[in-house]
Amino acid sequence: MELLDNARGGYRFLTGIPAFSSGAAAMPGFEMARVTLNRPLPYRSGFDAIDAHLAGAGRPRQALCAIELRSPKPFSFDGFDEFNDGYRSILSDWDILLPDHNPVARSNVAPVVAAPAEPSLYAFSYTAPSEKASASFIVAGAADVARQSLSERAIVREGETSADAMAEKAAHVMAIMAARLAALGAGWADVTGVNVYTAEVLHPYLAETVLAPMGATAIHGVHWHLARPPIEGLAFEMDVRGTARELRLATDGD
Repeated sequence: MELLDNARGGYRFLTGIPAFSSGAAAMPGFEMARVTLNRPLPYRSGFDAIDAHLAGAGRPRQALCAIELRSPKPFSFDGFDEFNDGYRSILSDWDILLPDHNPVARSNVAPVVAAPAEPSLYAFSYTAPSEKASASFIVAGAADVARQSLSERAIVREGETSADAMAEKAAHVMAIMAARLAALGAGWADVTGVNVYTAEVLHPYLAETVLAPMGATAIHGVHWHLARPPIEGLAFEMDVRGTARELRLATDGD
């Protein structure tokens, strides 16, 4: 991973894959705000909602730094690539992509209950001017697979969901979270929110493998979403953030 500047957006980002970055951190003079939709919108319509919100906040499209999606079910590896092509084309149309990189972090999971009928926007984050000096960042979702080799062969304990296997998967993802935090110039003490996504039993390894490494931040707990990672065969995903503002956005029907 490299930490690169995205001056137009007011943030730095960790390089990732073509579909998304590994994380983003606000530059000095900026902070990050996270906006959760009251009801998810089909993700293409969701970008219209983002556009309207950014315009109302006086921020350019390039201030968009993270996207959180919900999908009907996990994709195949090929299906995930196909979806990413369409998603990335929107960022290209918005003039967000840099010559060789996508600066926008992302999470994309499939809820077990109340899953949307099509891939939908759940939340997004953007930068805004601020005089605060506190850390402000988003770490992109990471699952129980080596990102540099996105394939079945790279899944940790592939096909296993025992408590021991899930603990190993969680430890793998926690290591990714810690590495990305450090690369963004932050640590667990700066984290304001932790999301865990799994449809498997969580409590046998939650205390020792997930909470204990967080140190004092563990007092805030984690937000467990009963959801699966975005690709078939994966079983555990996390993302973390340190955001200055948490907002709710009304959508049609609210």
